[in-house]
Amino acid sequence: MHAITITEPGGPEVLVWDEVPDPVPGEGEVLVEVVAGAVNRADVLQRQGHYDPPPGASPYPGLECSGRIAALGPGVGGWAVGDEVCALLSGGGYAEKVVVPAGQLLPVPEGLDVKQAAALPEVVCTVWSNVFMIAHLRPGETLLVHGGSSGIGTMAIQLAKAVGAKVAVTAGTKEKLERCAELGADILINYREQDFVEEIRQATAGNGADVILDNMGAKYLDRNVKALAVNGRLAIIGMQGGVKGELNIGALLAKRAAITAASLRARPVQEKAAIVAAVREHVWPLISGGHVRPVIDREIPMPEAAEAHRVLEESGHVGKVLLVVP
Repeated sequence: MHAITITEPGGPEVLVWDEVPDPVPGEGEVLVEVVAGAVNRADVLQRQGHYDPPPGASPYPGLECSGRIAALGPGVGGWAVGDEVCALLSGGGYAEKVVVPAGQLLPVPEGLDVKQAAALPEVVCTVWSNVFMIAHLRPGETLLVHGGSSGIGTMAIQLAKAVGAKVAVTAGTKEKLERCAELGADILINYREQDFVEEIRQATAGNGADVILDNMGAKYLDRNVKALAVNGRLAIIGMQGGVKGELNIGALLAKRAAITAASLRARPVQEKAAIVAAVREHVWPLISGGHVRPVIDREIPMPEAAEAHRVLEESGHVGKVLLVVP
């Protein structure tokens, strides 16, 4: 098969479409013939040499894909060769074939084609696990999403609105904020021109955000705590703004607030399977019912993955960038 390999850590040009050995499914695994994958910030970090795959994972980048089942490993039930699926991966999505633990497979939702489904697994599992399973966002509460126009952000807006929450977003341009508003965002904050702490306080009568979904990390840590409501929950899922920040414990105590940080990639197979099962139960009906949809910025042929990485790093996109197998 062909896959995108990383010749050495570096810029997008180190991504090469190359011939590699076919993967073989083991116990409890499924071989998927890939139709499309999607690009995530973690893929950029891996390309740069900052985010190695966990032990046993595919060395090729790609944390989600869609396609058709080509073979079943021993002990796999409930699936058949030819089923259209999408999958949460630990790596290997930038390829013509990938092996997936059966518990990380999802059927393509009704109303979507198999290619569109590639935009779902990583973002939906990230948002559902962090915002709902860990931070327990409830109807009537306010969610603040940093990077509202990203793949994660566009999904978080829709899921929060679907459960009856109020949504605030930050983004860097008027056009991106308008796209967030189209998806249901109630409070629009241009982080280049406005202080999100003051804006969220004014919009919530001084209360602050009940839950904050943060992709920035260190750079926003102090201000995120200030923006939290009493009993608020800060869910950190990224480090785009650095890895080390100063935390005011007194402010955290005064608000009886909580800070969590979680990623998906290195979690044990059983934990990922539990998240995928929860997503299938709670989110798939919303997608099939037309209440939630993937936001796809563009499709790029998979051999041109370098161009997809340039698009992501320039941050001009809204939603997901797909890589389509030729």
